[in-house]
Amino acid sequence: MQQYRKYAPESMPFFKWIPNTDYYTFLDGYTILKKASFANTAAKDLANIADVNKALGSKLPWFSGFQWKNENEFWVNDGINFYSYNIVSKDGKTLISLIDDAENATFEPRTENVAYTRANNLYIQTTDGQKIKVTLNDDKNIVSGQAIARSEFGITNGIFWSPNGKLLAFYQKDETNVHNYPLLDNNAYPGALKSIKYPMAGQKSEKPRVGVYNLETKNTVFISPAGDSEDYLTNLSWTPDNKYVLIAEVNRGQNAMKLDVYDAISGEFVRTLLEESNAKWIEPEHPAFFPSDKSNNFIWVSEKSGFNNLYYYDFNGKLIKQLTDNKFVLKNIVGAFANGTQVYFTATGINAMNTLVYNVDLSGKQTLITQEEGTHNVEISTDGQYIFDAFSSHSVPSKSIVYTSKGKKEKTLLTGTNKYEGVDIGSITIGELTGKDGTKLYTRTIKPKNFDPNKKYPVLVYVYGGPHAQMITNSWLDGSSLWMHWMAEQGYIVFTLDNRGSGERGFAFESQIHRQVGTVELEDQMTGVEYLKSLPYVDGKRLAAHGWSFGGFMTTSLMLREAGTFNVGVAGGPVTDWKYYEAMYGERYMDTPEENKEGYEMASLMTHADKLIGKLLLISGTVDPVVVMQHSMSLVETFVGLGIQVDFFPYPMHEHNVRGKDRVHLMTKVLEYVIENNK
Repeated sequence: MQQYRKYAPESMPFFKWIPNTDYYTFLDGYTILKKASFANTAAKDLANIADVNKALGSKLPWFSGFQWKNENEFWVNDGINFYSYNIVSKDGKTLISLIDDAENATFEPRTENVAYTRANNLYIQTTDGQKIKVTLNDDKNIVSGQAIARSEFGITNGIFWSPNGKLLAFYQKDETNVHNYPLLDNNAYPGALKSIKYPMAGQKSEKPRVGVYNLETKNTVFISPAGDSEDYLTNLSWTPDNKYVLIAEVNRGQNAMKLDVYDAISGEFVRTLLEESNAKWIEPEHPAFFPSDKSNNFIWVSEKSGFNNLYYYDFNGKLIKQLTDNKFVLKNIVGAFANGTQVYFTATGINAMNTLVYNVDLSGKQTLITQEEGTHNVEISTDGQYIFDAFSSHSVPSKSIVYTSKGKKEKTLLTGTNKYEGVDIGSITIGELTGKDGTKLYTRTIKPKNFDPNKKYPVLVYVYGGPHAQMITNSWLDGSSLWMHWMAEQGYIVFTLDNRGSGERGFAFESQIHRQVGTVELEDQMTGVEYLKSLPYVDGKRLAAHGWSFGGFMTTSLMLREAGTFNVGVAGGPVTDWKYYEAMYGERYMDTPEENKEGYEMASLMTHADKLIGKLLLISGTVDPVVVMQHSMSLVETFVGLGIQVDFFPYPMHEHNVRGKDRVHLMTKVLEYVIENNK
């Protein structure tokens, strides 16, 4: 449907400031690197990928892995081969070439070394040709250098170079006691089973530790949890002086956290800097942030006030200053500038659909940098003087602006155009409803272009509804997908509501799902249904629902626990019983099945299967490692036992979502099923 290609507004992709200058670069068509400056914004071609490939002897399809090294050189890589290129001399060199099956390659810019994994072990390749085996475990249950805790707690990688590049911290997990979960490779002849490690709620989990490898001594020390062996080691960070590693240890019950300091050379525990607890859950997702490279004083992001805020500590754990006290969600720290005295961060502001940019100094003075509401992404110059801001909103397709560090708007570099002019695409309305508990709930309604208020329209409710996700944003198309607009042109109203439990609204809004997933979420979705049925142009007898993952759980829950409300539901990758889901996510929101038997039983779709009214299609990728196929199979088995007919469609060899060319097949299947059955 070309949402991100043909119909994408003009932009300046991969914008980068050139170090120590007011020059910047961006990509044109991903193959041409353009250069301009703050003083002269007329962009000129700096390099094209064909010339770079000729100089390097490489085959890069685009400027992948692009990063400036200095004013005259940049790095690029394809994940296996790492290069540097000089824009003045127009030549370059190969820095590192890894073996073809290398994964998780992590480049260290100071030394230009690369750490990577093969199978379950961790390696380093240096620019002088050394190939170092950091770990050498024949036991496949011992996995090093990969993300742990199934990428919860903001963990996305397992390799952490020290600031000077002389030490390498890495995650290691012992999965010996974790269940071997079978996935069928039906492309093999005959079919073969591939096992993954999948710790279900209440079952044995992985045992993590952190290794620190010293490139000079060739020695590795290990840091294990101070508490239980199955505690979570999260949010690892290095101190600027390269001497210490900070790790936030969260207990298996996820209601207590300690931020601990360890000596990087000996691996010994030094002290606990701070502790937090919560009767519902603790979920640190941001590592300690050091605003100055000359001090170990750090900023910690904590949700203890109900919203993420910034707290400035000394290295003994003494609170120097609470820097922010906002009643809205802080998303991420962007960086620190002006000798570490100014910290930039993104946050929603009072309108939760926005992503705005603020800075705050170490005395707690906060300034809003971005001046227009919307969804902003920024790049800050290396000296902190200029801020590039690319944003969009409900009414702005795209705009690229440069601000000063004081928040003064200096120049508009680009204003994107609406590529849907002349295209049959309907209108989007953003609204607000009041939930049963008085909570404000945001809604998005898509109507066909030729909408007639005197007609009656069927409705497709698109739902997600789970933690960390927000379906409705103040951005171009308001977070919607083009298939929703196609559906509207078939004569549908397409409606979405972000219920309690979803993201970017703070802890009180999100945590109401604790131990009762699927309860307040359904209540809010039914508030949306009541609103829809009150509209004179809605046919309240022709409602359909569709969602994926948590949205698949919600779709099926609506079909069963609110039986008769919807004629048809299409549930993709649905969680059907939370005891089948992973421990890290599931136990945070539901505790264990043993601790919360009643909650698990109420949330289980098997409990409510006998209530089905209407047509239900379940869709699952056959090698889904996230919501394993046992969810759908168990629910289908329950329906069979009850003598109830449902539809089921597997996508062979697809994982948690259907991607690539088969995505068209998936959306055709979903939308045609709704149209054919919602009569």
